[in-house]
Amino acid sequence: MLITICSFIGFTGLVAVVTYLRVRHDDHESKDGYFLGGRGLSAIVIAGSLLLTNLSTEQMVGLSGQAFKFNISVMAWETIAALSMVIMALFVLPRYLKSGITTVPGFLEERFDKATRIITSVLFLVGFGIVYLPIVLYSGAFALINLFDIPERMNVDQFSALCITIVLIAVVGSLYAIHGGLKAVAVSDTINGLGLLVGGLMIPVLGLWHLGEGSIMAGVATLGRDHGEKLNSIGATSDPVPFSGLFTGMILINCFYWCTNQGIVQRTLGARDLATGQKGILIAAFIKLLGPIILVLPGVIAFHLFGDSLEKGDLAYPRLVATVLPSYLVGFFGAVLLGAILSTYNSFLNSAATLFSVDIYKELIHEQATESQMVRMGKRFGTLLAIGSICLAPSIYYAEEGLYQWMKRLNGFYNVPVFTIIAVGMLSKRIPPIAAKVALLLGVTLYTLSQYVFDVNMHFLNVHGVLFVMNVIVMVLIGMWWPLEEPYVQQYSRDVDITPWRFARVTGVVVAVATIAIYLYFGQFAPAEVMEYAKSVISVVVVVLLVGATGAGLWRLRSGRVAD
Repeated sequence: MLITICSFIGFTGLVAVVTYLRVRHDDHESKDGYFLGGRGLSAIVIAGSLLLTNLSTEQMVGLSGQAFKFNISVMAWETIAALSMVIMALFVLPRYLKSGITTVPGFLEERFDKATRIITSVLFLVGFGIVYLPIVLYSGAFALINLFDIPERMNVDQFSALCITIVLIAVVGSLYAIHGGLKAVAVSDTINGLGLLVGGLMIPVLGLWHLGEGSIMAGVATLGRDHGEKLNSIGATSDPVPFSGLFTGMILINCFYWCTNQGIVQRTLGARDLATGQKGILIAAFIKLLGPIILVLPGVIAFHLFGDSLEKGDLAYPRLVATVLPSYLVGFFGAVLLGAILSTYNSFLNSAATLFSVDIYKELIHEQATESQMVRMGKRFGTLLAIGSICLAPSIYYAEEGLYQWMKRLNGFYNVPVFTIIAVGMLSKRIPPIAAKVALLLGVTLYTLSQYVFDVNMHFLNVHGVLFVMNVIVMVLIGMWWPLEEPYVQQYSRDVDITPWRFARVTGVVVAVATIAIYLYFGQFAPAEVMEYAKSVISVVVVVLLVGATGAGLWRLRSGRVAD
């Protein structure tokens, strides 16, 4: 027990000390200094911060839990993310850095108008405060109390232990986010990222070693022999991620998350130049391809070890860790888990403070606010949001769905509508502001009705695809009927150099090929009827793409007023 406590405190303390030494002399009073790390983040820091902001216990617990109950088709959340990161690096980031924005809604004001910026910022803040931050706290506390058996050690029930741990995580995470700014968040993320990479890979490796009774390859053979159906990357219609969903809501949600979500994008906006930002994103994309091993495979291993004995799939990962991890490594792994939790929590808390300070406080409440006043107000808002997330997090204990699926379904009310207006805004010159507002209203309203009011017999990923197409059509039609008098022309702010990295495109192609290869490899485990379903889906997608490309070409030839 003493070794566990010492290793836990040692690694956690190391991260805190190194972070303090790196940022103690930084500018925390100016807007760029506090919210963007002085626009001086390196590629390694960007890559580490992106990964740690994204990877946390809601993935470790949630994705493993779904693999435990179903199969590894849920790996799509990780592998498709790599493709979305390529889109971010090659297409989206150059436009963000050219404008010199601090927040994603800031781009929407430049492209559309101030009202669109404020509406989008409010949607982000609602999503962060009600959904994302409470889920991060809950999943983190859930993992830690099971890893360290906190209820028994503290002689309290599980719910009480959960609440106590939630408060402790929130307090520590808030210290990084509120008082250290983006630079402190990014530096701590990079150090924790190394620990998570080691610790995260450790669990499936030790699990396979345990299965194979001292041989990793024997463990792999055991899974292939006994649970080949669970190693199937092609989801059936009854799975959490049906194969058709990859081409509809899956790619859309991932593009929102990696290309337009303030909590993620803010790290790349702090890059010292475009080439550095692209390198950081693409390094992270390569590491993201390890996601199926780190986050999904443990669920299959847990199924072999524990069968149907677990009450909830979300217990699979904590139980596996407690079973295969040597006692002398429990403290280190606990520190790694805590680092992952803190990273995601403090990153999104910092981004929420940025959105409120820059887009709400400055634009609506106090237009003459100085940069130091904006920073101070951001810290105050972050504190209030932290308190609110602490109050909401324990209620997730009673959610009936698996944690990860529940989070993605709930987050859908705003993510695809926001991505839609940003994508159309970047790809068009004459579509007016009213089109963005109509698309936001339609997207949020119809998705909410489809999921929580009417019984729509369609997977929520496919609902996203339908609503995305509908909203794009609505925006294009409005643009054709009431186009802007003067076409939108993006101005170069000259805040950073936007010369692209010369190997960016080649690296992006390699990531895309690797993603397809992973799917082809695990697709061999799919049952014959599932493969027939997959072939039908691919045929439909090819036809849709051909028809869409033909229609887009004819539209551009007919009218150059709307399309870029």
